Amino acid sequence: MRLSMPLLHYGVFSLFFAPFPATGFYLPGVVPTSYKEGSTVPLNVNRLTPMESDTDTQARSAVSFGYYHPGFHFCKPEGGPKDVGPESLGAVIFGDRIKTSPFELHMMKNETCKRLCDEVELDMRSATFINRRIRENVGHNWLIDGLPAGQPYRISDNDNGPLYYTRGFPLGRYKDEQHQVLHNHFDLVIDYNAVGAGDYRVVGVRVDPSSRANSKNLDDKTADCGDEGMPLSLNEKGATSVTWTYSVYWKPSPVAWAIRWDAYLHADDPKIHWFSLVYTTAIVVFLTVTVSAILMRALKKDFARYNRLESFNLDDFSTSAVTEDGVQEDSGWKLVHGDVFRPPKNPLLLSIFLGNGAQLFFMTGITIVFALFGFLSPSNRGSLGTAMIVLYCMFAGIGGYVSARVYKAFGGENWKRNIAITPVMVPAIVFGTFFLLNLFLWVQGSSGAVPFTTMLVLVAIWFLISLPLSFGGSWLGFKQAVSLQ
Repeated sequence: MRLSMPLLHYGVFSLFFAPFPATGFYLPGVVPTSYKEGSTVPLNVNRLTPMESDTDTQARSAVSFGYYHPGFHFCKPEGGPKDVGPESLGAVIFGDRIKTSPFELHMMKNETCKRLCDEVELDMRSATFINRRIRENVGHNWLIDGLPAGQPYRISDNDNGPLYYTRGFPLGRYKDEQHQVLHNHFDLVIDYNAVGAGDYRVVGVRVDPSSRANSKNLDDKTADCGDEGMPLSLNEKGATSVTWTYSVYWKPSPVAWAIRWDAYLHADDPKIHWFSLVYTTAIVVFLTVTVSAILMRALKKDFARYNRLESFNLDDFSTSAVTEDGVQEDSGWKLVHGDVFRPPKNPLLLSIFLGNGAQLFFMTGITIVFALFGFLSPSNRGSLGTAMIVLYCMFAGIGGYVSARVYKAFGGENWKRNIAITPVMVPAIVFGTFFLLNLFLWVQGSSGAVPFTTMLVLVAIWFLISLPLSFGGSWLGFKQAVSLQ
C-alpha cells in the first residue's frame, strides 16, 4: 500500500507534535525530579534569616547568617560543605547561600532517631551568640527538592480549613531574656506523590523541631534521642554539650507536583485576594466620584458664563461689556494654561528623571507579564531579581529616547550632557545607596552581604548593555524633529 506525499507529510507532522501535549508540565518551574524507592533525596541548607514567631510578629533583626557560620557549630558533611548551584544573579543579590548538608534521606524509607554528627561542645561565646539569635527569631531555611522545609498552620480556626506551610522554622524558642532553648532534634515529614511505576516526587516538607537535653550518641554509631521533657538551654557561663539528631517519615499525598507551591503561596485562599480587590476598587471609585463632583461644581459656573455669550449681540460684544458681565475668556480654571506651557526651570533634570521613569515603567510592565505567564516561579530562585535587572538594562534605549525627546521639546541645548547623565545619574544613586548598606552587612558578617565580584558583574552589565542602548536611544531622540502642535 503506497502513501501519497501529502498524507505522508501529515503523518510526520502529527508524530512531531503529538508528544508535546502528553509531556506538558508546570510551566514556570524547573523540570520535576523523580526518585526511585530508596534513592537519595538531597537536603540542602540555606542562610538563617529572621522570621516571625507565633507570639511575636515584630522584626527584631535584619541580618542573616550563613548556615555554617562558626558561631552555630552545625554539623558539616564529610569533605566539608559545597555550594549548590550555580546561583542566579538575583539569588546572590537577595542573599541565597545554598550549601550541602550531612542529612541522609532516602525515598520512602522511614528512619527514626539518627545521629547527625559527633557531639558538639559549645563555649560561652557560642552560647551567647546562639541565644541572641534565638531572641531575634532567627530561623532555619532548608530545601528538599527545591521546596522549603516549614511548619504547618491554618489561617482560620476551622480544623477542616486549608493547611499552609511557613518558609523555614525557628532556631529555638524563648520565654524571656533569660530562658532560651535550642532545637537540636528535627522530625522531618516529607509528602510524596506517585507519578508512575516506581517513580515518586516530593510535594511537601514539614519539620517539627524540638529541644532535648538528654539526647546522646551511642557507641554503635546510633543515637538516643531522649525526650522533650528536658529542653536544652545553653549555658552562657560555661560549656554546653549538644547532640544533633533527626528522624525522617515519608507520607503519601494526592497533591500534584505542579501545585505543590500552593501551600506556601496561599494560592487557594480566595479571601485575601477578593478582600484586597474589593477594598482597592472601593477606594478608586470613591476618589473618582469625589474628584468628579468637585470638578463639575467648579466648572458649572464657568460653563454657564460661557453659554451666556450666545445671548449677546455682536455689536454689544466688547471687552468692557464682557468684563462687566463677569465673563472673561481667560478666567478661572482656564488660567492653568499659563503654567502648563511654561518651560521648567531645570529641563535637564526633569528629562533625565522622566527617561528613567519610562525605563522603570516598561521594566515593571514586562516583569508583570512574565510573572502572569508563570516564568518567574518561586521554585526558580532568584528569577524575579534577575529578570528585573536584565529588563531594566534592556530598556535603557527607551529611557535615553524619552529623555532626549523631552529635553529637546523644552528647547534644551546641552544635548551632550543629557546623553551622558541619563544612563548614569539614577543608577549611580541606587548603586551608591546599595553599596553603603552592603558595607554594614559586611561589618556584621552577614551572609546577605553581596560579594564584591557580584557588584563587578552588575557594573559590567550596566557598562556593556545599559550604557550603549541609552546612548543609541538618546541619539535617535535628538535626531527626530519635535512638534508641539
